[in-house]
Amino acid sequence: MNINNFFRESVSEHTNLLVSISNQLYKGKTKYQEIIVAELLEYGRALILDNLIQLSENDEVYYHESLVHPALFSHENPKEILILGGGDGCAARECLKHNPKEITLVDIDEEVINVSKSYLSNINMNSLEDNRVKVVVEDGIKFVERIDKKYDCIVIDLTDPFGSPIGKKLYSKEFYGIIKRRLKENGIMVTQAGTAFYYYEVYNQVLQNVKQSFLIVREYNVWIPSFGYACCFIIASDSIDPLNISRETIEKRINDRNVKTKFYTPKVHEALFRISLTKKLNKN
Repeated sequence: MNINNFFRESVSEHTNLLVSISNQLYKGKTKYQEIIVAELLEYGRALILDNLIQLSENDEVYYHESLVHPALFSHENPKEILILGGGDGCAARECLKHNPKEITLVDIDEEVINVSKSYLSNINMNSLEDNRVKVVVEDGIKFVERIDKKYDCIVIDLTDPFGSPIGKKLYSKEFYGIIKRRLKENGIMVTQAGTAFYYYEVYNQVLQNVKQSFLIVREYNVWIPSFGYACCFIIASDSIDPLNISRETIEKRINDRNVKTKFYTPKVHEALFRISLTKKLNKN
C-alpha cells in the first residue's frame, strides 16, 4: 500500500487518488476488512478500510455534517436515532448534538469500533463512550430484521453501493422496505450513496430502490476532497420534505438545540437540495 510514502486509492476503474503519508499509526486485518489509521499530509489523521479512505480529520465535517444534519433538522424532535454503520463514531458525534434520548449504533466490525475509540477520539469526541449511545456489534440487515422498535431518524453510514456484493444488499429495495418499517409515522431516513459521477448506474439503482419504499425522496451531494469525488446522499420519508423546511425553521431549530457546526448552516441546507450533480452528463 505504501510506496515511497504515498497511498494510492482507486476512485474508479480509471481514476486514482495519490496521497502523501507522513506516519502509519495502526494496521490490522479483521474477518471483514483491512484497517489502517495513518497521518496523511494535507488531510490529517485518516481511517482507511480496504484501501479506501473513510474519513480524514481535515475534511470529515463536510461528510458527517451533510450526512446527519439535513435529515435531523428536518425532523421536529429526533429523540430516538438508529445509525447503521458509522463505527468511527463521527455520525454519532453529530447526532448527539441534537440532544437525543438515545442513539443505537450498529456496526458489523467490532475492531473498527475499538480502533476508532483508541485512535480517533479527538475526531469523534469520544461519542462511542457516551452513555446515550448504545453500540451493537451485528450485521445491520440482521439487526433491522429482528427488532420491533421504531425510530425517529435512521442514519445509514455504510460501505459504498459500488463495492462488495455484501454491500449491495444494504442498498436493495428489500432493505429499504425494512428500514421504512423501522421508522415512526413521522420518521425520516438518510443514506450515503457513493458517487453518481463515477458510478451513475449503481447510484440510480439505489435511488430507484429508495423511491419504491418512500413517498418523499430528495437527493444532494457534497464534495469530499479526501474521497476524490462529490459524495451523494439520499433522504427519504413519507411525511417530511427537507426541501420545504424553511430557512427560518432550520435556524430556529439550530438555536433551540444549541447545535454548533463548521459547515452546515440554514443556507447550506437550502442550497444542498437545489444544486444537483447526480444526473448523467452527455459526453458529447
